[in-house]
Amino acid sequence: MGILADKNTRVVVQGITGNEGLFHSQRMLEYGTQVVGGVRPGKGGEWVLDGKVPVFDSVKVAVDATGADCSMIIVPLAAAADAMLEAADAGVRLIVCLTEGIPLQDMMRVRAYLDSKGVLLIGPNCPGLLTPGETKIGFIPGDNAIPGNIGVVSRSGTLTYEVLYALKQVGMGSSTTVGIGGDPVKGLNFIDILQMFEEDPLTDKVVMIGEIGGSDEEKAAEYISKHMTKPVVGFIAGRAAPPGKRMGHAGAIVEGSAGGAEDKIAALTKAGVRVADYPEQIPDMLK
Repeated sequence: MGILADKNTRVVVQGITGNEGLFHSQRMLEYGTQVVGGVRPGKGGEWVLDGKVPVFDSVKVAVDATGADCSMIIVPLAAAADAMLEAADAGVRLIVCLTEGIPLQDMMRVRAYLDSKGVLLIGPNCPGLLTPGETKIGFIPGDNAIPGNIGVVSRSGTLTYEVLYALKQVGMGSSTTVGIGGDPVKGLNFIDILQMFEEDPLTDKVVMIGEIGGSDEEKAAEYISKHMTKPVVGFIAGRAAPPGKRMGHAGAIVEGSAGGAEDKIAALTKAGVRVADYPEQIPDMLK
């Protein structure tokens, strides 16, 4: 069992009838995730994925019918903010939003509402989470990871997959992997996940994958120095990015001297984090 989600987590997929929704829901089912329902207004009563998953008109009806406690959102941009609000009103405890490009003002409104409801949010613009051997919610490749005692938290998607594969190659596994996303306004952040890993008895070591832009890594470094007893290995993507150039995520942009890779690496190193020059170094550093 990992943090946030395990084999008992019951997932409803908002946007399940779209091409992406169907594709990723099928991969989740194949992995063993309990995808108990989907939501698409006007499609209630239908069944998808070879008749394995019922579709409902609203999240509330889906939750009442299936007992879902988590919602994965993979809807078009224009509907994403309202989809998160609807999921919160339906009573789920965890929302994983994969949709990207949600305006900052919309996310500020959503985040405030979810906080008032006590609902946890991963994302938006994220790959989701993976508890190897138990559940995947999102599109982190399940075959890239094996169960283990290493917690992984990342702002990057592709680099997360690369690190999990590098760990697997030497027989090292993950307790839980969480892709928090790289947008400036999001749900759970580095500190939230680090705290969960610190309190998780099945996590002995942590990998933190950051990138340029913002100050999340510096804040995480301060938290690590004061509160983490478990060893942390880090990696910062974007060292070669020119100032003012947005790289990948909306939050990955360096303005002047703020948000640069070297400052983040310095802060993490000062906090006792061993920072890798490239992802393939991480397994050896963890040893």
